[in-house]
Parts: sequence; structure tokens; C-alpha cells
Amino acid sequence: MVIHTPGDGNTAKAEPAQVRERDLGPRKALTGTPLARISAAHETPLQNMANTKSAKKAARQSVRRTVVNKARRSRLRSAVRKVEEAISAGDRTRALAAMAEAEPVIVRAAQKKIVHRNAAQRKVSRLAHRIAALGKA
Repeated sequence: MVIHTPGDGNTAKAEPAQVRERDLGPRKALTGTPLARISAAHETPLQNMANTKSAKKAARQSVRRTVVNKARRSRLRSAVRKVEEAISAGDRTRALAAMAEAEPVIVRAAQKKIVHRNAAQRKVSRLAHRIAALGKA
């Protein structure tokens, strides 16, 4: 990004905005943490936000919630993947064990609005039907 300074005609290379302590609230020493990586990747909420106090706070909260929601979504996908791998391997006991761990994760994701509750229940139902079909085969 090039910034034109009025008057002298020189151009200066602008540095990307650094995430400062005051931008992220009371969190200190964030380098290397998921929050710092998210903040660095999504500079627009911290750079171009409105001037009101409430808009600044909303931008900070949005960054924090993004980190948490990504972790929850990843946990959901991992749990479902374990069940699907056990089903595709044809191992009913491993599938049942994985399903016992995955079902609460799926339901919790729905409670936290990571996925819609109907989508979560549909996922649980379809996995359960596929595991039941393993027993019949």
C-alpha cells in the first residue's frame, strides 16, 4: 500500500497495522497465540472500525469469538471424522465408541450455535443409522 503525502510529493511504504495491547483489551503478550494470529490475519476490524466505544468493543469481541468458534468447529469435524473412519473400516465397536464421544460434541456445537440444531440432530441420526447397518451386515 502506498501513501501519498501532500506537499512533498514523496511516497512512503505503509507498514501493516500492529496488534496493540489497547486494541485487544486486557490480554497481554499475545504473540504466537491463536488470538494474535487471527488479529494479524483480519486487520480490518482493528484498522477501519467505527469511532464509537461500542463498535470498538464489538470488533474486539468478534475477533475473540472467531478463535473460539474455529476451535469448536474443528473439534466437531474431528469427532465426526473418527466415527466415519470407523464406519468405513467396518469396525462396529470402534464406531460405537467414537459415536459415544462424538454425539455430545455435536450437540454442544448446536447449543453454541456453531451448527444449526436440526443439522446437528440430522448428523447424529445419520451416523447412528450407518452404525446400526454395520450390525446387520
